[in-house]
Amino acid sequence: MASLASSQAAAPATIRYERRKIEWFGWLMLLFLAFWILWPIVTVILWAFATQWRGGLIPQEFGLRYWAETFARADVRRALPQTIYISLTVTALSIAICLPASYAFARMDFFGKRVFLLSFLITNAFPRFSLYVAMAIIFLQLNLVGTAAGVILIQLVNTLLLMIWIPTAAFQGVDRSLEEAALDAGASRFRVFLRITIPLVFPAIASAVMLTFVGTFYESVAVILIGAPNVVTLPVIMYPLINNTLVNQYGAILSVVMWVPSLVLLVFARRFVRGGHLTAGFGV
Repeated sequence: MASLASSQAAAPATIRYERRKIEWFGWLMLLFLAFWILWPIVTVILWAFATQWRGGLIPQEFGLRYWAETFARADVRRALPQTIYISLTVTALSIAICLPASYAFARMDFFGKRVFLLSFLITNAFPRFSLYVAMAIIFLQLNLVGTAAGVILIQLVNTLLLMIWIPTAAFQGVDRSLEEAALDAGASRFRVFLRITIPLVFPAIASAVMLTFVGTFYESVAVILIGAPNVVTLPVIMYPLINNTLVNQYGAILSVVMWVPSLVLLVFARRFVRGGHLTAGFGV
C-alpha cells in the first residue's frame, strides 16, 4: 500500500516536470522564431537611420541625412508618386469591376458560373512569370508595353482571385432572412442592400481591398516586364539600390517606406481581420 501511495504521489510530479519541459521548449522555439523574424527588420531600421556604422551591434551615429539624399534622387522622386498612382488606380478599378461581379456570383444562377469562378483560381495556379510573358506579347501588339495603362491592366489580373472569391463568399454568407424581414417591413431593395447587406459583408470586403492594395504596391515582376523602361515603381528601383550601390541606407530607407502602407492598413483594418472575418471571406 505504501508503494502504491508513493507511486501515485510521484505521478503528478512527473506530469508537472514534463509540462515544464514542454513549456521551456516552447519558449525557446518562440524566442528563436522571434529572433529570425525581428532581427532582419531591426537591422533594416537601424540602417535606415544610421549615418555611421563601422561594425558592432549598434551604429555609431544616427541621423536623417540619408533620408534627404534618398528622396533627392531623381529615380525615387519619379517612382514614389507613380507607385501610389498605380496602386490606387488598380485597387479602385478592381473594386468597381469585381464587387458587382462577386454579388452576381453569390446571388444569381447562370450558365457556367462555377467554371468562371474556377477560372480565377486556375489563372493564379500558373506561374506568374509565364503568364506575364504571354500577356506581354499581346500587350506589345496593342502598344501597351512601356505604359502605365499596360501595368494597370496586368495588375488587375492579380486582384481577381482576392476581389472575386472573398466578397462572393461573404455575400453568400449573409442571412437572407434579415433581408427578407426588412423587405416585409417596407424597405426598398436598395435600402436593404445599403443598411443590411453592405454592413454584414464589409469586414470581408475591407480585408480583400487591403490585400489587393498591398499586393499591388509591392508588385515588381509585372512592372519590369510590361512597364519598362517608362514605368518605374519603388519595388523596381529597390533591386539596383540594394545590389549595385555602396550606400546601404538607400535600400533600407525605401524598405521602411514600403512597410508603411502595410502597417497603416493593418492597424486600420485590425477590427475587420479579427474574429475570423478574413477566413470567413475565403469560405473556410
